[in-house]
Amino acid sequence: MDIKDQRIKELERENSELKAIIKRQDLLIAELQTCIVKLQVRIEELERRLSLNSSNSSKPPSSDGLRKPSIKSLREKTDKKFGGQKGHQGSTLKQVDNPDEIIEHHVDVCSSCGMSLVNVAVEEEIVRQEFDIKLGKKVRSHRAFIKKCNCGKRNSSMPKHMTAPVQYGPEIQAFGTYLSQQFLPKERTAELFKDIFGIPISDTTLMQFDSECASNLVPFYDEALGTIMKSEIAHFDETSARVMGKTNWIHTSGTEQVTHYRISKKRGDIPQDFAGTAVHDHFVSYNKMAKAQHAFCNAHHLRELKAIFEVDGAIWAHDMYMLLKDASKIVQPSSEKIKSISDEYDSILKNALELYEQPAIRNLRYKRKPGHNLALRLNKCKTETLRFLYDARVPFTNNLAERDLRMVKLKQKVSGCFRSDNGAQDFVITRSFVSTIRKQHKDVYAYLKKAIVEPSSFNHLFDG
Repeated sequence: MDIKDQRIKELERENSELKAIIKRQDLLIAELQTCIVKLQVRIEELERRLSLNSSNSSKPPSSDGLRKPSIKSLREKTDKKFGGQKGHQGSTLKQVDNPDEIIEHHVDVCSSCGMSLVNVAVEEEIVRQEFDIKLGKKVRSHRAFIKKCNCGKRNSSMPKHMTAPVQYGPEIQAFGTYLSQQFLPKERTAELFKDIFGIPISDTTLMQFDSECASNLVPFYDEALGTIMKSEIAHFDETSARVMGKTNWIHTSGTEQVTHYRISKKRGDIPQDFAGTAVHDHFVSYNKMAKAQHAFCNAHHLRELKAIFEVDGAIWAHDMYMLLKDASKIVQPSSEKIKSISDEYDSILKNALELYEQPAIRNLRYKRKPGHNLALRLNKCKTETLRFLYDARVPFTNNLAERDLRMVKLKQKVSGCFRSDNGAQDFVITRSFVSTIRKQHKDVYAYLKKAIVEPSSFNHLFDG
């Protein structure tokens, strides 16, 4: 082999080595480009997460921290003035015909000249009343007389509820349970009874009041769920709760008149027998209600759309936001109006999906953007989203269920967690009763007292 051939072989070897190096570099560059794309996506996600708050997501206001933004409600401003509107029935105090106490104020001396007015006839009478409360302790002594019959039977007339030499009456039990439903801690409730009424009471006794009341309300509790399951429209939602240090879930089912809370170990433990229209957020487990029609909460959609427009700059989200907002204000829309809204809904989503599914955008990302996911969901679940438009009975949002859960979250803020399964169950039973009474604008304290004295008389709460 001459020098020329040897040189050619050396050059071929060097060329082969250079090609291998270039190939490895190309692979490395491709890996780096993929890594850069992933990091860019991750940075976008983190920046987006920092931009989310209680006004454009489902995060609670307490999570906003010290950098809490100015409140921007989804409600729009109107020309109505602040305060009660015309036609609104106020709750101003009115004088009663039979006051508990009458105090007469006589004028004996003229405030100008000092002349005596004792024998001067009354020219006019001014009546003004003040409302006050009575605070005090009442001790009721029961004396039952025992008589022995000729048959040997000893008979007594002592009331059945008097089982101990000294015990608390129904007013105290009802008031203790009422304060518990106002989420006053047991220790402070005991202090209140001692300071205001002069009655010593322990935390254990107050917990016993709660347990006895809940036990008496079990028939109501079961009937409440049955009534809701038979209703044409019902609202459903759930929230986490800590029980004995573990995460549980409190589920709420409700109508305009009745509320039912249920505690479960699983978030997806959804009642499956409901056959009406179920209003809820789009939690996937609600699909277990195979017999029901579904209506999605559009308050969730508005918050998501608001974030996608403000954070991601997607114009379609603003268009859909305004379309849903305007549609929510329409009362008894005509078929032409419904078709117009439906067509615009489809047009907005068509443009959004064409944007997100462009090859240039789809190939650069290893997963979909939140806006893409929302557009796909709205496109797939158009009927559930616009159910309020097709059926006038269906509300625009699921606010009824969220209002029901608000008191559950307040309970958690005060107490932190439930210390036992029985305590958690007692709470959901009694809270179902209290929420139902409030929805029907009845006297909560009076009904709690009735639950202690005559617990079987609540069927009228389910009429209509």
